[in-house]
Amino acid sequence: MESKKTHKLPGFVRGLIAFLFWIGVWWITSAAVGKEVLVPSPPVVAVHLFSFFRTGEFYLSVLSTLGRILGGFTAAVLLGTALGVLCARVRAADTLVSPLMGVIRSTPVASFIILALVWIDKNLIPAAISALMVLPVLFGNVRAGVLSADPKLLEMASVFRFTRKQKLLRVYFPAVAPYLTAGLKTCLGLAWKAGVAAEVLSLAASSIGLHLYESKVYLETADMFAWTLVVILLSLLIEKGMMAFVRFCQRKGRLQPVTEGGVTP
Repeated sequence: MESKKTHKLPGFVRGLIAFLFWIGVWWITSAAVGKEVLVPSPPVVAVHLFSFFRTGEFYLSVLSTLGRILGGFTAAVLLGTALGVLCARVRAADTLVSPLMGVIRSTPVASFIILALVWIDKNLIPAAISALMVLPVLFGNVRAGVLSADPKLLEMASVFRFTRKQKLLRVYFPAVAPYLTAGLKTCLGLAWKAGVAAEVLSLAASSIGLHLYESKVYLETADMFAWTLVVILLSLLIEKGMMAFVRFCQRKGRLQPVTEGGVTP
C-alpha cells in the first residue's frame, strides 16, 4: 500500500492565516459596534500607528521604555541566577531566601507599583517592577536546574578531579541551561507587561505607558489601540530576538558536558 502523504502548510502561512482571521474579527466587531470611540477599525488604527513613525517623541518613548524594562530584566536575571545557585548549594541561604521569593511571586503587581510610588522616583519604577516580577521565576528555575544535576556525574567529576570551574561549566551549566532558557522566555513577556503597566500608573516621562494613559484620558481610542499594537509587536520582536540568541549560543557553545560513559573531549 502506498503511504498517504500529508502536505502541511508552512508555519509562516499558518501564522498569516491566523493573523488575517483575527484582523477580520476585529474589523467585524468594529463595524457591529459602529462607534470608533469604542472600537476603532483596523484601517483607522493603522493610520494612527504610521503617524507615530513621523514623530521623534515616538522613538524617544520606545527607547526609554526598552531601556527601563530591559535594565530591570537584566538586573533580575543576574541576581536571580546568583541567588538560585547560592540557595541550591547552601541550605541556610535557601531557608532565608525562598520564603521571600514566594511572597514576591504571590503579591499582585499593582500592590508593588503603589508601594513603589511612595518610595522610588517615578522614572525608576518600571525597571524596579520588571525586576521584581522576573526575580522569583529566574530564582526558582536556576535553583531547580542546579538541584537537577546528576549525582553520578558529580561523582565522576570528583573522580577525574575536576576543578570548580570545570565542574561548573561541564556539569552544572548543561543541567541549568534548559531551566534558564525556559525561565528567560517566560520572564521576558512578564517583565514587558509589568513594566508597561508600571509606566501607566507611575506616568513615567517619555514612555509608552504615559502615552497609553493620555490616550485613555482624552478618549483617543485609536491612539490607545495603536500604542497597544506597538507594545505587542515590540514584545514579540524582543522574545524572538532573545530566543534566536539563545539558540545561537547553544549551537556555537564550546562547553561539552560530562556523560556517564566518560569525559567528553
